[in-house]
Amino acid sequence: MRLETVADPAPAAGEVLVRMDAIGLNFIEVYFRKGLYKTALPFIPGTEGAGTVVALGDGVTDVQVGDRVASTNFVGSYAELSLVKADRLVPLPAGVSARIGAAAMLQGMTAHYLTHSVYTLRRGDWCLVHAAAGGVGLILCQIAARIGARVIGTVSTPEKAALARVAGAEATILYTQQNFVDKVKTITGGAKVKVVYDSVGAATFLGSMDCLAVRGMLALFGQSSGPVAPFDPTILNAKGSLFVTRPTLGHYIATRAELEWRAGDILGWVNDRSLDIRIDREIPLERVAEAHEALEARLTTGKVVIVP
Repeated sequence: MRLETVADPAPAAGEVLVRMDAIGLNFIEVYFRKGLYKTALPFIPGTEGAGTVVALGDGVTDVQVGDRVASTNFVGSYAELSLVKADRLVPLPAGVSARIGAAAMLQGMTAHYLTHSVYTLRRGDWCLVHAAAGGVGLILCQIAARIGARVIGTVSTPEKAALARVAGAEATILYTQQNFVDKVKTITGGAKVKVVYDSVGAATFLGSMDCLAVRGMLALFGQSSGPVAPFDPTILNAKGSLFVTRPTLGHYIATRAELEWRAGDILGWVNDRSLDIRIDREIPLERVAEAHEALEARLTTGKVVIVP
């Protein structure tokens, strides 16, 4: 990745041009950079951010120049200026900064759809959150605890375990030192968990299945350790008529109503201080490669924000 000067984009009909005040870093940009997800080259990475509207395309009436907005659907958000369709924007509450808005949107709405739609958590449900001190993980722990679910989080260090417990994890497992499958069985008294939220992929996938109760749900929403190898689906029968899903945020904010619901909840909770968004570090846009290196090396807890 390198910083280049390109022509300022101009909004087409239905589009909005936003001056980016803060950009959210997400593991999906690593996947695109490494070729796990395909796109035409060269390209400007990034979809998440927050900023100020500077120009409107024809037909746009719901936002105005000067509005503070956020989105997870920018066209190349690693930039000073970025385009987005008007119906993919949401307003930032007055009490939410651009940096927090950029840090909250994608990971917050991901945690929202995982807990409210992929598997609807209920009070008393045991759930397992892998990478519990990561950006999505910390938000997942908070939302699950808010519902009244019982959260087990896997982490790599005692410091990350402390963060996960503050966020609402009832128990933590140091996967670098402990077998997380055995620990889950011990913690739950053999009952195991209703749902596993797994963003790790290859390294945890089969073990995650062994943590599930009968008819449990494995929500595989990332692959930070690499893609999951092909497997025989009859294993789902043998392990308890399990469910496995590989969801993506876009399908859970496909309608304007869903986007407003999820973003409204997340930004509203941030605004009233009932949801904490942890920013691990802020990195200037010209040094974005450092941000990718830190994320891939699992040196971050919470969100990395890029500042143009």
